[in-house]
Amino acid sequence: MNRMRQVALAALLGSGVLALASTGASARIVCNEDGDCWHVKDMYDYQPGFRLTVHPDDWQWKQDEKYRWREHEGRGYWRGGVWVQF
Repeated sequence: MNRMRQVALAALLGSGVLALASTGASARIVCNEDGDCWHVKDMYDYQPGFRLTVHPDDWQWKQDEKYRWREHEGRGYWRGGVWVQF
């Protein structure tokens, strides 16, 4: 019976670690048509009219591409150099 408890505890701890690891995977990089890019911690439902591109968190632009970092806290997106909150 003691062995069963150890196996159950190990499975529980393993699933908890997996759940914590998966929350960090939700980070993304979002870029607009102007070349402004920023990190988001949560995946938002961006409307197609926003004209944004969502990339994985490890995405990097190529040397000849024209992008720049413009970080901002909160929910929203950059448009025309202005942060639009939603």
